[in-house]
Amino acid sequence: MKKCLVTGGAGFIGSHLCDFLIEKGFGVVCADNLITGSLDNISHLRKNKSFSFVNIDVSKDEIREGSFDYIFHLASPASPVHYQNFPEETATVNSLGTMKMLKLAKKTGSKILIASTSEVYGDPLKHPQSEDYWGNVNSFGPRSCYDESKRFAETLSYIYLKKYDLDIRIVRIFNTYGPRMQKNDGRVVSNFIIQALKNEPLTIYGDGKQTRSFCFVSDLVKGIHEAMFRSSTKGEIFNLGNPEEYRVLELAEKICKITGNKKDFVYGDLPEDDPMQRCPDISKAKNSLGWEPEVSVDEGLLKTISFYKKDL
Repeated sequence: MKKCLVTGGAGFIGSHLCDFLIEKGFGVVCADNLITGSLDNISHLRKNKSFSFVNIDVSKDEIREGSFDYIFHLASPASPVHYQNFPEETATVNSLGTMKMLKLAKKTGSKILIASTSEVYGDPLKHPQSEDYWGNVNSFGPRSCYDESKRFAETLSYIYLKKYDLDIRIVRIFNTYGPRMQKNDGRVVSNFIIQALKNEPLTIYGDGKQTRSFCFVSDLVKGIHEAMFRSSTKGEIFNLGNPEEYRVLELAEKICKITGNKKDFVYGDLPEDDPMQRCPDISKAKNSLGWEPEVSVDEGLLKTISFYKKDL
């Protein structure tokens, strides 16, 4: 049985990836220090003989679970609330943590996938964003602990690719949503759904005209899988996200319609360095991976709202 390591595997995306890999017949070691991950996300896997969990900080601790065929490095706080609450931990796991995973891959001969982010593009001057765009990022601000450490993780990946010929690929993950996303993580989808289900006004920052694209988590996980296992992905970077672009105000209206919320909206100041446009060009993923999102935003929102209803 081929063996996978998933760092950040008890998180929102990581736990879904663990599910997917188990279903594909892999053995999975999930490593997470539970800063933002949750054992609830992987509780259904704990009795599976092909799955094991280790509570460690991959930026500090050694992985002692043997060698791996594949390493998926997803460990990092990912929402603005979380990475601004844990800025040092975020910067560390994306720098030292990435270095340790690259060294582990080099030592064991593993293929490795580094999870980067659309935040490397900052507040983009190019739209939509393609992989050859270098970005417009503030290196000295409230989001830089995440944005810049992810950019540095990509730099480390380049070094190990060129110096050691490591079998590495990078995925830049755009806005993703779905079940297991923490309801207090500050992301726009979770914020709107919780407020709508509580029959509260939805809080919109700025004028609501800023745009986002929303990829359902099952689609994203399939893209991550393809990036790792398709041939000829070594040394490549892929945008993974949904190219359907929505204004934040449009998303709020959709969620109100689905939930029946009639409390309207309240407006707040736009957070510092919040990007005004965010939408992926996924041409490369389509052509090289044969991948594109399949779940519509309406379908994905229904599934996500159903999940949140169970906890309220």
